[in-house]
Amino acid sequence: MFKGSFPALVTPFKNGELDIDTLKHLVEWHISEGSHGLVPVGTTGESPTLTHEEHEIVIEEVVKAANGRVPVIAGAGSNNTAESVRFMQHAHRVGANAALVVTPYYNKPTQRGLIAHYTALHECCELPIFIYNIPGRSVVDMSPETMGELAKLPRIIGVKDATADMARVSDQRRTCGTEFLQFSAEDPSALGFNAHGGIGCISVTANVAPKLCSEFQEATLAGDFAKGLDYQDRLMPLHRAIFTEPGLVGAKYAMSRLGLCSDEVRSPLTGLTDETKALVDAAMRHAGLMN
Repeated sequence: MFKGSFPALVTPFKNGELDIDTLKHLVEWHISEGSHGLVPVGTTGESPTLTHEEHEIVIEEVVKAANGRVPVIAGAGSNNTAESVRFMQHAHRVGANAALVVTPYYNKPTQRGLIAHYTALHECCELPIFIYNIPGRSVVDMSPETMGELAKLPRIIGVKDATADMARVSDQRRTCGTEFLQFSAEDPSALGFNAHGGIGCISVTANVAPKLCSEFQEATLAGDFAKGLDYQDRLMPLHRAIFTEPGLVGAKYAMSRLGLCSDEVRSPLTGLTDETKALVDAAMRHAGLMN
């Protein structure tokens, strides 16, 4: 169920409010383009600026729109264990297939604190959990040994790894077992990640180029890394351009160029500069997404 290209969905806005009609359209588009699953309300979904109610509305609407055709991994992270329990239980109640839980940010728990946090979430409902390890945003880095301890819990089934450290995949295969599901969180290194034993990417670029990202994943997971490298060369400028400024801003701008959604983001984020827009436009042309 969990492998391949999973867009970390943007949350579309219209005049500051959730744009649910566009969100539903995006779900349909991603499924038609071959995305293997969907991840609403992660960082790319602007989770820091959604209210709790908005967060839950987006999860429920994506689950309804997907209607079992592809798996939905619901963003359910917080630096407050009680809040994350709320999001976990809601995602389970509305029918998500798994939860994505980021390592608690800002309050900097120890490895022992990480074990306590994820154990509490594991026990709060029957929803499978993917750990989201992203030291660059949360400051905390879950060690492979800690992840191995958590992997002993039956519903902690995998990781979204944003370290961009290829050796981590092998280290985590050693500590967590070869059946532990490892997704890359970093588009530029997804090729090498899969070569080391990864099974997919929870991708920002897949918001813009879902078909290319899906075909790239299918090639690498079939062991055709030469074909995967061709896709990588086509997509790499887009990976880089999207992250010239915060990635979700770049993704929304590119999607607006394709007529998919508004480029509106919530403060403290701001729209792209003209210089960055030119970089994104050039990268989209290189990828063959527009003339």
